[in-house]
Amino acid sequence: MDRLSNTVRPYTWGSTTLIPELLGVAPSGEPQAELWMGAHPAGPSGTDRGALNEVIAADPVRELGVATTARFGPRLPFLFKVLAAGSPLSLQVHPDRARAREGFAAEEEAGVPLDAPDRNYKDDNHKPELICALTPFDGFCGFRSSIEAADLIAGLGVDSLKPYVDLLHAHPEDAALREVLTAVLSADRSELARTVDEAAAASARIGGPYTPFATLAHHFPGDPGVIAAMLLNHVVLQPGEAMYLGAGVPHAYLSGLGVEIMANSDNVLRCGLTPKHVDVPELLRVVRFDPSEPIVLRPEASPSGEEVYDIPIDEFRLSRFVRGPGAEPTDITAHTPQILLATAGRPEAGGLSLAPGESVFVPAGEKAELSGTGTVFRATVAA
Repeated sequence: MDRLSNTVRPYTWGSTTLIPELLGVAPSGEPQAELWMGAHPAGPSGTDRGALNEVIAADPVRELGVATTARFGPRLPFLFKVLAAGSPLSLQVHPDRARAREGFAAEEEAGVPLDAPDRNYKDDNHKPELICALTPFDGFCGFRSSIEAADLIAGLGVDSLKPYVDLLHAHPEDAALREVLTAVLSADRSELARTVDEAAAASARIGGPYTPFATLAHHFPGDPGVIAAMLLNHVVLQPGEAMYLGAGVPHAYLSGLGVEIMANSDNVLRCGLTPKHVDVPELLRVVRFDPSEPIVLRPEASPSGEEVYDIPIDEFRLSRFVRGPGAEPTDITAHTPQILLATAGRPEAGGLSLAPGESVFVPAGEKAELSGTGTVFRATVAA
């Protein structure tokens, strides 16, 4: 079992306080967006044996187990994070595995450098993800019904938005949503900026359900993503609640602290709320225009006390243990690799005491036991 030394990513949207508060350290004043736990080559965790990606590469069967290595190859198939949003992240979507393979191969063949600003695919993998709130967590996920979106936009009373409202009343619903998103992202930026400014002013004046859009416009004035976000469901997760994001589902995070787990990929297609590259034709190949109510996940308790978030993916599995005073030790030995993260209290894993924000890597098959008091999140692979 290895105590992990983890990298903090200082992205500009990161909170200056949330991760320091979790770790119990004084804020530096700089944004701290993500605490990475895992073996991603862009920011691998450190161990006493070396960088975790190098430790795994040296003996993948020993570290990952026979079954995990056979299914996913000689690398940890997930990336685990603490995410701290102090301001909105970009509106984005992730490809399915087939499109990731096609897009990556095409850009490789075309000779597009991996670090090129207009590169869409950094690897050939999909990137499903799960976000679980540690504080109230604000975001957008998936499409509203076209009628709900039309009513919301019409309620602003902005004349230049009326064509979008009319389009949203067309049938079939998925085609209406596609047409409006295409129109918004393809519009002349300078002309649309005036519409966004009017919509932002109206949102601030009306408040209530329009407040998130005023917030977006404050951070991204004139950005088409402000209008695009009005097509999506607004979701506020309470601590312990989670949201699963599959391929093709547009989403954006606004604020809050959460634990996030995802397939080991860096493929992101952006829809707005960003100065970065937006490839509209490629985006439209990936987005799924299926309106649906967002599904808020709550953990299901097992007899062992493990609370599991049920999701339809194999590369990762997230659960938690909330251990009260006097709780008996819990055996969590598994044939899959694990990362254990403490978020409250002072629990112990294999005799290692964990303060909030500290984590350990448990190789497959290694004896692992939880004891002490506190909350521990467990990231592993579906058995």
